[in-house]
Amino acid sequence: MTAPQPHGSDRPAEPARPHGSTRPGGRTARTRAAVLAAAWEELDRRDFASLTIDLIAQRSGVHAATIRRRWRTVEGVISDILSQHGETIPVPDTGSLRQDLHALARSIADFYAAPRNQRLVEAVVTAAARESGAAEVLRTVFGGRIRRVAVMVERAAERGEVAADTDGEEVIAAMGAPFYYRLLMTRQPVDAELASRSAEAAYLAAVEGVFRTGRRAD
Repeated sequence: MTAPQPHGSDRPAEPARPHGSTRPGGRTARTRAAVLAAAWEELDRRDFASLTIDLIAQRSGVHAATIRRRWRTVEGVISDILSQHGETIPVPDTGSLRQDLHALARSIADFYAAPRNQRLVEAVVTAAARESGAAEVLRTVFGGRIRRVAVMVERAAERGEVAADTDGEEVIAAMGAPFYYRLLMTRQPVDAELASRSAEAAYLAAVEGVFRTGRRAD
């Protein structure tokens, strides 16, 4: 999985901005890009607990005082990275919900195989526990991801694979939960077996009607 590419001019509204972030443009944009790139590179070298404003300043060439004025804390910088990297995993469209879920799960497993990506999610969750701005970014970005991917379930309902009132967001959340439990709680590797089991469990539950809302589809 690679870092996300810049969005085009038709991109959707940006997620909530962390402390000190500003809209892109000129010198401000260059400073933001340098700081976020430096922090992202540091996550390749060290865990979140070891990351400091001074390290980011040294790598980015941006004065530490400027970073503290715009982002206030390391948590603010990390939150801004997540807001920039909001959409990193493509939405499969194989014509089968089972295959879509398995493809998505494999992509998630591949993404978190990189230590830097593991450290990013650890850092963001830690930041969210400390700062309300970081918590809002976390909710906005992950909520947006789930809504974007839930289209797989909507397509499956149109094909008759699952009931029309199946809650697609809940299906995706159930599939993704084991990854974050392992990353954040048991601290075990995210592997292909986890991906397969998570996808299959979510699929079977969806087919059996576990995620039905009881509401009529529009």
